[in-house]
Amino acid sequence: MIKNVCVFASSSNNLNIKYYNDAKILGQLMGQAGMNIVYGGSRLGMMYACAKAVKDNGGKIYGVMPQRLCDYGVANPNDCDEFFLTTGMRERKAKMDELSEAVVAIPGGFGTLEEISEMIVQKQLGYNNKPIVLLNTEGFYDNLVAFFETIINKNFAKESTNELYFIADSPTQVVDYILNYNPNKMKFVGKF
Repeated sequence: MIKNVCVFASSSNNLNIKYYNDAKILGQLMGQAGMNIVYGGSRLGMMYACAKAVKDNGGKIYGVMPQRLCDYGVANPNDCDEFFLTTGMRERKAKMDELSEAVVAIPGGFGTLEEISEMIVQKQLGYNNKPIVLLNTEGFYDNLVAFFETIINKNFAKESTNELYFIADSPTQVVDYILNYNPNKMKFVGKF
């Protein structure tokens, strides 16, 4: 069973309440399912809403933050069961990848986009076979998914690339997908 789930998410505290609610529900469901969270290590935004809900529902929190962000005073080591400092963002992503068995992107900004894109490429090239899920709260990822289809339709990637990730419309779908994930059904889909 998958235990440690990496969640990429916004650190903004100025979003529509619906986004925070879905982050909390996701964390609640993860904790209740016996999952832990690997996240960015702060007390900010949706990332913290999800992490706190995981902890409140029996899960553990693993925070990973680069030193520069820690120096800004946004680190949250006290709520974490384990807290890891890295030298930079690349090392942060590598540590989050190392600690996790599944990846979820809930709505977020450019950092979230960069993080989830790297995980999809890692899976495309066969470096991992983790479930990758985008939580599409309020249709947040509709345009990104349409762009992915453009990449495929114009032959920049194989059609099977869309099997690398799952688009979930609710936190329940995210957790159900992870719980029922069968890595043996996935295959290398690289395009060279």
